[in-house]
Amino acid sequence: MVPEALAVPLVEVSRYLGIAPVVTFADTVLWNCVPADPGQSLSMETIDSIRVINVFSGTDDERGFYISSAKAELRGIEMLRIVEEYRDLPNVDDLTTISKLSRDLVRLSRIIDDISDIIQSVRTNCDPETFYQFVRPWFVGSGPGEGEARWIYEGVPESEQLDLDGPSAGQSSVMHALDIFLDIDHKHRQNRYPAPKTDKRVDRGFMDRMRRYMPGKHREYLSHLASMPKSIRDVASQVPALREPYDTAVGALKRLRDLHLRIACLYIVTMSYKCPMMRRLNGPSRGTGGNEVSILLKTGRDNTQRAMFKPS
Repeated sequence: MVPEALAVPLVEVSRYLGIAPVVTFADTVLWNCVPADPGQSLSMETIDSIRVINVFSGTDDERGFYISSAKAELRGIEMLRIVEEYRDLPNVDDLTTISKLSRDLVRLSRIIDDISDIIQSVRTNCDPETFYQFVRPWFVGSGPGEGEARWIYEGVPESEQLDLDGPSAGQSSVMHALDIFLDIDHKHRQNRYPAPKTDKRVDRGFMDRMRRYMPGKHREYLSHLASMPKSIRDVASQVPALREPYDTAVGALKRLRDLHLRIACLYIVTMSYKCPMMRRLNGPSRGTGGNEVSILLKTGRDNTQRAMFKPS
């Protein structure tokens, strides 16, 4: 039960910002990491001097967890520039434009590989056991799991309809923009090879649900990107010279999701068996967005690979 004195203003402010009234990725990373020098702005040049404003556990491991995520987001800014340049192209029919798209796709794959390296660094900065026992419990929200007790926001009409999952990397606007640009089909709407597995536990609406936890302006931007008349995959399907660089970029994204799966299993699944008392507190091995972590991330990885013209 969240008392009315907290619940009502929290919900009002959150609605003004267009974001869920619970701890989100934006709260823990985007708005929580700032340059150590107040006179500077966050950029790749100041990436090694990030400080964290708020932590729940008081541990350096929690700070390291947030900083790794913030560095990945900063590296992703260059990806957004590539996406924006594509969106602003007047046409994609001439050889000069096709050549540029090919170079951009190769550059994009390098950026994604850099993000993989950054995410891998979390193992140095954040101990899995410390994360599981002292940090993760603060992330556990009122998730979608069946039979789980829901949080009640006292004084808020229809509070049972509020989005109250915990923060998740699935709420990263940069990664959603990349999925839109590369036309990754998480809802299985496209006829692609190999056919998706029919596992009833798979939450096909996960990515859409995670957008509800983003700041409103970020959701608007993603909707704007999704309205592009032709995706880069559509162009590559019509221009054979772009298929290999497109597959290179998608392959890099698949490797990133493979890595994310390994990291999540180490920090959540393995620790849940190593720390049985904390497992009883945290519940089953679910990601902070409320889904079974291995099923969710394997599905995302497989959906990514299905976008390739020649899956490896």
